[in-house]
Formats: sequence, structure tokens, C-alpha cells
Amino acid sequence: MQTIEETKSLFAANKRLTFILLCLITVLLLYVKKTFIENETAAFEFLQDRPEGGILQLISALQFLTIPLIYLWKFTVIAFVIWIGCFMFGYRVTYSQCWGITVVSEYIFIVPEVLKICWFMFIETDPNLLVIRAFYPFSMMTFFDYSEIDPKYAYPLKALNIFEIFYWILLVTGVHFFSRKEKKQAWIIVLSSYVLIFLFWILFYIIVYK
Repeated sequence: MQTIEETKSLFAANKRLTFILLCLITVLLLYVKKTFIENETAAFEFLQDRPEGGILQLISALQFLTIPLIYLWKFTVIAFVIWIGCFMFGYRVTYSQCWGITVVSEYIFIVPEVLKICWFMFIETDPNLLVIRAFYPFSMMTFFDYSEIDPKYAYPLKALNIFEIFYWILLVTGVHFFSRKEKKQAWIIVLSSYVLIFLFWILFYIIVYK
């Protein structure tokens, strides 16, 4: 039986519906970004009537189709990492609950996508593809010129952003919600599992990038 407090939490929402809604929102935002921003750039218009244009359109179509698969893979891996962290510290949080935590927490990344769309539709209205792909609001990339940095630092600088920090906070909140333990312990679990692996992944990416 769920308590009243549990039923009021977003982390207690139906995981399937939450996942489907997330996919639909992501597809919508991707459609808006491609239709009203990327497809309006001079480079895309130049390639539109060339053989390369067909390849770009195929890649775009695949992006839409693979959204659920990418999310499924991401949530499965991150939920497993958090579940291992909970298990190591003796917390009774199930894998299903960890999976639900990752789905709900992912909603925070909708915010930068909306900001990016608004930025290029209303502020910087004539960008090129390079600028669009380099832009990530409130990230470390803001402090660098994308055209002058080594390409291997592009992804890490975009990945290190304020929304990633909020993502950690949501993961902690979810672990705290299901474990019913002190939030300090939930922070230790998330920092020693997901955050540690995330930082190792960034470092690994920089080392192996060619």
C-alpha cells in the first residue's frame, strides 16, 4: 500500500506513462529545432538539393526513431549504477524504483532544449550549424570559443552544465524518497555511483578521442 506522501511524489508516477510522455516531448522539441532552426541555416539549404541533403534527411529521420531506444539504454544503465550504489550501502531500493528515478530526473534536460530553441528563434536568429551544435545554455562551453578549442573538449564542456547538477539533485531526491533514509546518505550513494562514473566517462572521452 502506498502512503499519501508517496502518491503525491512524481517519483511514484506510472513509469510507462512517464517514459512515453518524455519521448513525445523530446520528439516534439527535436522537430521544432530541426524545422525552424537547423533546416533554416544556409548550410542546410545549400545541401538540400544535393546528394548530401538526402543523407542529412535520413540521419534526421533516424534521430526521431531512435529516441525511445536511446532513452531505454540510458535509463537501464544509469538505474543499474544507482541500484548497485544503493545495494552496496544496504538501501532497500529496487531496480524498478531506480529506473523510475532516472526517467523522472531526465525531465530536467527538457529545460535546456527549450532555452536553446527560444534563443535561436528569438535572439540569435541567423546562426550557422556550427553555432547551433556548439550552444548549450549554462554550460562550461559558454566560456570558450567553439571554433578555437580542441574538438575533444567540445562534448565534455557541454556535458558540464548547471542542468547536470540539477539532475544529480533529482537523483538524490528520488533515492531519498524510496529509501526513507537521511538525504546525506542519498547524496553519498549518488556521488559514489552515478557522479563518479559520469566524471570518469568525461575523462575517458577526452583521453580516447581522436
